[in-house]
Formats: sequence, structure tokens, C-alpha cells
Amino acid sequence: MDQPVRFPWDDFPDVLIHAPELFVKRHRVYAAAKGGDAGAATELVVESTSPEVLESLWLSFNDKYPVLVSVHAEEAAGINAIAEGLARFLAITLHWQYDDNVVQANKVSHTGANGFDRLRRQAIFSGVAGTGLNYLMVDDFIGQGGTLANLRGHLIAQGGNVIGATVLTGKDYSAKLVPTADELLELRRKHGNIEDWWRQRFGFGFECPPASEARYLRRTPASETILTRLAEAAS
Repeated sequence: MDQPVRFPWDDFPDVLIHAPELFVKRHRVYAAAKGGDAGAATELVVESTSPEVLESLWLSFNDKYPVLVSVHAEEAAGINAIAEGLARFLAITLHWQYDDNVVQANKVSHTGANGFDRLRRQAIFSGVAGTGLNYLMVDDFIGQGGTLANLRGHLIAQGGNVIGATVLTGKDYSAKLVPTADELLELRRKHGNIEDWWRQRFGFGFECPPASEARYLRRTPASETILTRLAEAAS
């Protein structure tokens, strides 16, 4: 398996979420937008974005000259168009630059997947990022946060700065990407015996999972269960 690149979260800000999950997923054009219809994605984005979140984005990031980068595939046909639609809408509305050179290089099929399936099928990114640019990541949905973690790693590895993230929808508790020191300590206390294996398998240690991933692992009763479930997800 290709390994993603990740970095510790430091003081990364919470993800800004525009709309409740039920509102987005019950929208009449959601299925079409998820299936790659750019027009449907635009309609969904226009009717789901929050004026309050747009204001927060502007106040938080405008003075940093942000460059928007979205989670999207190189070939658009049949691929979720929502993240790219949101990025383009933000670029027009906030007069920010949008860089579409960075793309997701694999298909992970995370919709409806359980936590171990998401951990097993890591998003891998390709494409050149600009050294010294301040990137703001954009996606349609945040679950455990792994896709954003891997996009961030790809950008940082090439000399980019990642200053924040926004998504159309997701659970409120998923907005927090930075685990606390106590949460990391508890993760290592409970499952530190497999951290070396984890690092070899995924390319990063327990300092890099976003808070929701770390919480999912902490709630798993035994390290052996993690190994077994990841093996099941791979089969």
C-alpha cells in the first residue's frame, strides 16, 4: 500500500463546517453532486454554505492570502464534485485563489465505511504544491479527518503552509483535529505496544492521527482487535 505523509497537528484551528449533515444529504441534488454533476454540486453548495462561516473564513484567513485546495480527483467523471464546487464557490465569493493542481490519486470509497475501513483505505495525493503558499483545505465532508490529514501532509512535504480547513458538512465533534496531550498519552498507554507496527504500516506514528481517529482507536478495547479489524478491512 502507498503510504500517505502526515505531520503532527501543532495548534491547527478547528475545521469550519457550513451546514448540518441531514440538510446536505437530504438535499434534492445531493446524489447527483456526489456522483460528479458539477451543476448539481454548485446548486448544493450555494444553498448550503453559511453566511456566518463565510464571515469567519474571511476574518480568520483573508490577511494570510489563502490559496484554496480541494479534495478532488484528476478525472472528474463519476467522482464526487462537491468539494471542488465548494472551493470554486469560495474562490469567487471571497476573491481567493484556487489551486486545482493537487489531486487525490486513489479512490477510497469512504462513504458509509466504518472506522477501520477508513483507516485501512488512506487517501493518497499527487500534484505539485507551491512553496511558502498558505493553503486552506476544502472538502465536502469530515468524518475522522484522515483525508484532510493526508492532504495537509502532502502540502507541507512540498514546502506549503496549511492554515486551516473548511467543509460543507460533518459532525460537530469532528471539527476538532488536534488531539490533546492527555488524549495522546491515553492512546499510547492503551495501544503503544503496536505504535512501531503502525508507523511501519502507515508511515506515521500516533502523534499524527486527527482527534477523531485517535478517539476511535482509544475506544477499541485491545490492540489485537485493531490488528484484526485492519486485516479484515484489507481482505
